Amino acid sequence: MPNEIRLDAFPPPEMAEKAENVGVKKANLDFWSMFALAVLAGAFIGLGAEFCTLVITDTGLGFGLNKLLGGFVFSLGLILVVVAGAELFTGNNLIVMAWVNGKLTLGQLMRNWVTVYLGNLVGSLGTAMLMYFTRQWAFSSYHVGATALNIANGKVNLSFTEGLTRGILCNALVCLAVWLCFSGRSVTDKILAIVFPITAFVASGFEHSIANMYFIPIGILLKGEPQVVEAAGKVTSDLVNLNLQGFLNNLIPVTIGNIFGGGFMVAVVYWFIYRRPKEAEKRFGVRQVLDLFLATSKSDSTE
Repeated sequence: MPNEIRLDAFPPPEMAEKAENVGVKKANLDFWSMFALAVLAGAFIGLGAEFCTLVITDTGLGFGLNKLLGGFVFSLGLILVVVAGAELFTGNNLIVMAWVNGKLTLGQLMRNWVTVYLGNLVGSLGTAMLMYFTRQWAFSSYHVGATALNIANGKVNLSFTEGLTRGILCNALVCLAVWLCFSGRSVTDKILAIVFPITAFVASGFEHSIANMYFIPIGILLKGEPQVVEAAGKVTSDLVNLNLQGFLNNLIPVTIGNIFGGGFMVAVVYWFIYRRPKEAEKRFGVRQVLDLFLATSKSDSTE
């Protein structure tokens, strides 16, 4: 029935088809639309990061509950990206599904990733700058700023391996959240699909490259505020890595990890499960090779 109304969630095979089709549409956006949507996504993730920083300041909760609360409110960022519409680099790692199925070229994939990554950077940096000028970081006797400073300092002191592995696990969860959204038929469905994976990655201390484009720059800005440094219980020597070099040293392994976690552990895995039998076997001749092998085996057994 063409006018039938369905309320049940889309099953995974249909989710995979939707993910591929969405990936093709994203990759074929014109440059300025893609870039503007990417700036919005960077700003949205920055707002989620700011909300998280504010809420976890001086809660009086234990470690685990404080982390849980921070992850829950950080979900705002991806909710805005998915529901309002924006282009987020980490979520766009799912475009790999369309690429491995031959619907996009590598050039189209890289054009999207590079454009969106740079747009996300602009949006995140702009949000960090705006938040700095609000002086919101002076709230609660500078403890909001102290929280932001400590978060940023922790990130720039991660080793390459820590950044890489935390980036992998982070974007596996982020892309699973986006993947789950393909099952939903309403805004409520999508919000509920987002909340738990995003809460899990933030609470677990995993690393998100675009969130770090807000967290680390705001920390660098606040490093020059003596009241914030004092409230954070730091001295200048504790913050030696909180600079542009430290920012890049974090972004490189985290971005690589994000690409692997989302592009391979989610996109390629679900392509292999749901799309390979219908599409890839025709492209690569798997079925023909199998038929030839079986025919040869049968011939050998009769000789």
